[in-house]
Amino acid sequence: MNKFFTTGLGAAVASVLPAIASAQDTVGLDQRINDVFAGSTGWFVNLIFAPLPFEIAGSSFPWIVLWLVVGATVFTFYFGFIQLKAFGHAISLVKGDYSDPEDAGEVSHFQALATALSGTVGLGNIAGVAVAVGIGGPGATFWMILAGLLGMASKFTECTLGVKYRNEYPDGTVSGGPMYYMTKGFKERGLPLGGFLAVVFSIFTIGGALGGGNMFQANQAHAQISGIVGDFPGWITGIVFALVVFAVIVGGIKSIAQVTEKVVPFMGILYVAAALVILIVEYDKIGWAFGQIFDGAFTGLGVAGGFVGALIQGFKRAAFSNEAGVGSAAIAHSAVRTKEPVTEGVVSLLEPFIDTVVICTMTALVITISGVLLVDPTTGNFVLNEAGTSIQTIDGSSGVQLTSAAFATGFSWFPYVLAVAVVLFAFSTMISWSYYGLKAWTYLVGEGKTKEIVFKVIFCLFIIVGAAANLGSVIDFSDAMIFAMAVVNITALYFLMPIVKREMNSYFARLKSGELKKFVD
Repeated sequence: MNKFFTTGLGAAVASVLPAIASAQDTVGLDQRINDVFAGSTGWFVNLIFAPLPFEIAGSSFPWIVLWLVVGATVFTFYFGFIQLKAFGHAISLVKGDYSDPEDAGEVSHFQALATALSGTVGLGNIAGVAVAVGIGGPGATFWMILAGLLGMASKFTECTLGVKYRNEYPDGTVSGGPMYYMTKGFKERGLPLGGFLAVVFSIFTIGGALGGGNMFQANQAHAQISGIVGDFPGWITGIVFALVVFAVIVGGIKSIAQVTEKVVPFMGILYVAAALVILIVEYDKIGWAFGQIFDGAFTGLGVAGGFVGALIQGFKRAAFSNEAGVGSAAIAHSAVRTKEPVTEGVVSLLEPFIDTVVICTMTALVITISGVLLVDPTTGNFVLNEAGTSIQTIDGSSGVQLTSAAFATGFSWFPYVLAVAVVLFAFSTMISWSYYGLKAWTYLVGEGKTKEIVFKVIFCLFIIVGAAANLGSVIDFSDAMIFAMAVVNITALYFLMPIVKREMNSYFARLKSGELKKFVD
């Protein structure tokens, strides 16, 4: 592995450094690339994120968000509020109470959960929540929590199917995800077009992995680091990230899981602990903050667009944060060691809960309590600090500043903690999305070590490009591809949810009868 590391990735990096350095020195090159890319892909971005053809109480609603929320609502009712009924059992499974190390698979329930969480817990929990609260007011938090709770049912559906229809190979490795349950599940039900949907989904996944799950993360991490230590060329950050990421992903899902099971808890505890300290210090304002959240959710006082504006912002942030229904998490959860598909569906319930209900809510509470969120009397938007100067643009391009300002009210040194959090979030997201992209890649081109290495090298080269350039349209296109995955995935879930219900009923009946017992080593 070390030899390949120096001759494979190292040689590839060396070959592109002159081009990257040249790009850094060429004024306007990024913008020209951005303009060309936008001209050819803008139609796709506009299609995916287009608002509905009608407004609700004067506010527009992106159709893709409605698609995700409606799907989550359907699955919630169809499976009888599984997110509530199975929550306790999910914790038991993560603890390993029912885990048999002899079962097929590559990682434990906890490792699979950590890997999937590392792909969703990221910059959206820091900057995205600030955007939602900054535009929709504290009331957006209520709708964000509700959408997160509903999204738990989407995760259950897709992750159960991911394990049921995964491929298990003689060497102990597995491949699973939407592309496999689309082909096998549709065939089992005698439905057409399963193979076509799988190919389209795989293409979207690769595009999303290289852009939104890779370039964007490297770009934002470099911006945060340079804001702390001073400006320096982005390709330096890119090379460091590329080398570290490659060292992890070259070992496959087991190596990724071993890292994420340590990084995810650490970064989550670090961030939540900082939030808790502020909430403890300002404990007398917690009741007031929740009052603001509930009042704003239904009255929308001082919020542009009223309570519908708060609803839209909350639903949008939850959908964009936890990726419930996108299908990405089903790829990670498919690698779990189990012979019962429903067990991993149950474990995956915890993902939107941790990501949205816990971490996003903590961010929103700190912003609300800190006092940095003041109303612009002209627009009615919550975008000003105490000095009356804007710390967040309406398009959300400075969302991190609002979160940083909020935490800085309790810790003057918090920007340094935030920088660490951003780096960890970006790193963990990249290694998880490398696995998602890899499985989509091998579905299209076939399994094999050489084919896998080719994708991993390409993925790491894109890290360098992402950190070195500011290709906004490339990132927009990649984000659009991630949510295009949801269009294909949820369509498939509607056709396959009867299979999940059959599996669910069988599993819980056997659990209730005592046929399934806790594993004792």
